[in-house]
Amino acid sequence: MAKTNFHIVMFPWLAIGHMTPFLHLSNKLAERGHRISFLLPNKAIQQLQHFNHYPNLITFHSLTIPHVDGLPIGTETASDIPLSLNDLLSIAFDRTRPQFEETVNTTRPDFVFYDSAHWIPEVTKQLGIKTINYNVVCAASIAIALVPARNVVKGRLMSEAELAELPVGYPSSNIVLHGKEWNALTFISFPFGENITFYDRITTAIKGCDAIAIRTCSEIEGNMCDYIGNQYGKPVFLTGPVLPEPAEEKLDEKWEDCLSGFEQGSVLFCAFGSQYILEKDQFQELVLGFELSGLPFLIALKPPMGVSTIEQALPEGFEERVKGRGVVWGGWVQQPLILAHKSVGCFVNHCGFGSMWESLMSNCQIVLIPHLGDQILNTRIMAGELKVAVEVEREENGWFTKESVCQAIKSVMDKDSEVGALVKKNHEKWSEKLVTPGLMSGYIDKFVENMKELVR
Repeated sequence: MAKTNFHIVMFPWLAIGHMTPFLHLSNKLAERGHRISFLLPNKAIQQLQHFNHYPNLITFHSLTIPHVDGLPIGTETASDIPLSLNDLLSIAFDRTRPQFEETVNTTRPDFVFYDSAHWIPEVTKQLGIKTINYNVVCAASIAIALVPARNVVKGRLMSEAELAELPVGYPSSNIVLHGKEWNALTFISFPFGENITFYDRITTAIKGCDAIAIRTCSEIEGNMCDYIGNQYGKPVFLTGPVLPEPAEEKLDEKWEDCLSGFEQGSVLFCAFGSQYILEKDQFQELVLGFELSGLPFLIALKPPMGVSTIEQALPEGFEERVKGRGVVWGGWVQQPLILAHKSVGCFVNHCGFGSMWESLMSNCQIVLIPHLGDQILNTRIMAGELKVAVEVEREENGWFTKESVCQAIKSVMDKDSEVGALVKKNHEKWSEKLVTPGLMSGYIDKFVENMKELVR
């Protein structure tokens, strides 16, 4: 008789932007009766335990992250370090293999879900455990950079011209990078662990799995998903965006009081995710752009490079000039609740995959300032294909100015703007489509059916 309820081990990369969507998927699977063992560091358990809606079915297992020379003492997640140290963190991550092996040998799950731990199939195949490589980034970023058809030069960094050569059969001429943006993909040739590059790590991880899963939907990225499946010769299961249920918690009183004093839909909210840190000059151009807009704003960013606090980085006289109208905050905020506040009318963000979906499902106008390669591709989907957002223009050197930030904001917020009217209309169309009753739950139901077929 076919098994109806599975035991699943979750083993994501050590970044909050990976662990969080793995947990959101865990909640959806637990809702359907499946049992989850989730391996993650202590620090991440503290941060994410309030997102565990089924503690009777989702069990957190503490992962001890070994120290690697060059990492700050106590490093457990990518949020603890700059991007440049991810190579060392991946070495530490791989050294947790004995802990993973002990868990699967003891619990003998039906499935293991993973992303960058390329060695997992070596362990699971001997035990007859099925593996699903779960990708929480857009399908386009895999299709353009991490497929066998991508001609990766071994032993050196790739040039802009080499990176700009699209993989054979890549299915879009719009969702691409331009000019110097291609350099955002040089990281695929970087070391990402001991004696392995990022490209080899991810492609090895995908080649070894039983099925590929992607956190997207066919309505937006169907052609990319088909291409990836053909490239790897693997079934591709889609989960949909797997958005969390609306939070039952209330917005902190500090922000409720701050936002409620402004007109409906007038406040600009800006956030760039948990890991990216701006250079000080770009940080100042950003906040000055908000000041120039003349609109009320809340900016939640990490302090820029070279300073320890937000206050040290603000332009001279800035706080006094925007007093009563604008706040720049260096700590964590309740992003979904802020986006849902009636006073917030525009979301300025980096277009990380989580923020991309939160943008689409919100009622806010959307302005995008991508930094990394996958964020640029997400932006091409949002601003280029779906036409639901505006991208901030950059100079030849890749930097944005206060004027370009202000111009993008005004283009979506000015009442008489044709651009603003167009993106608002398209945004309403897409968000209406994505909240169609049964669409998102249908993706999870189909995903579970795919899992059942895999073990038959």
